[in-house]
Amino acid sequence: MAIMMTDHVLTWTDSDGTPRASGVGYDRPSAGHQKEKLENQGCTDVEVTQAKPGVLPESER
Repeated sequence: MAIMMTDHVLTWTDSDGTPRASGVGYDRPSAGHQKEKLENQGCTDVEVTQAKPGVLPESER
């Protein structure tokens, strides 16, 4: 059976209103930790989504 690799990527809005997106893919626990760090820094609309390896999110909303 094949193992399907899945990355988790983040999108968020900085405290100054600038939309951002992660430049790397994370495993699920690391993505959750990064989400918590961003929220503690005052970022809003922090979302973790699944992506295929090598595919990064767009920062536009």
